[in-house]
Amino acid sequence: MRKDNRALNQTREIKFTRNFTKNALGSVLVEFGDTKVITTASVEVGKPKWMDKDDPRGWLTAEYSLLPSSTSTRCQRERTKISGRTQEIQRLIGRSLRACVDLEKMPDLTITIDADVIQADGGTRTASICGAYVALNDAVKKLLKDGTIKQNPIIEPIAAISAGIVDGEVCLDLNYEEDSHAQVDSNVVLTKSGKIIEFQTTAEGEAYEFDKMIEIFNVAKKGINEIIEKYFTLE
Repeated sequence: MRKDNRALNQTREIKFTRNFTKNALGSVLVEFGDTKVITTASVEVGKPKWMDKDDPRGWLTAEYSLLPSSTSTRCQRERTKISGRTQEIQRLIGRSLRACVDLEKMPDLTITIDADVIQADGGTRTASICGAYVALNDAVKKLLKDGTIKQNPIIEPIAAISAGIVDGEVCLDLNYEEDSHAQVDSNVVLTKSGKIIEFQTTAEGEAYEFDKMIEIFNVAKKGINEIIEKYFTLE
């Protein structure tokens, strides 16, 4: 058992509140324990300027931010230049969501995922990906209903979760306290069918054995399967 009385392979309490705001086509408040993120999917006609005009694909991108009061010590707003950490996370979110869509089925459209962390307690990037998928799914359904797109571009659901080695034990869905002194830290993104989108695993101190990496992956896969089965059967 852990300090919050969870089993090693148990997630925190997870909650998705859909239609959280009214303007974006998809809007979700996602909660993993005390980590809370507002994720939205906004749609614009047109493609980025760097894309060739004859390219049949649309585009999907992401932006991520920590609100100043989301952490125990106030963080600065990134007004003019974003940090390397922010760039890394929003690229991860964008890559993950693009891996689950057929961009040719959303021609001449750009979908922007925004993930704004309002309270951080570990796992903000993986919670953002889960909330972003739900927001994207809701937006796509509205685009299909109003005839903006003719086919559903979503290939299959994706989800993400953190895992790691804490005090020598493989643990699922780390909170901030666990993450801050983990010996190994991992973020895993998988499709519903089990295909790997991202498997970021880093030793924070001593190197770790191969069998521990497999154990981390398997516990993360279990958590992701539970999220998809329990929360992603959406009306």
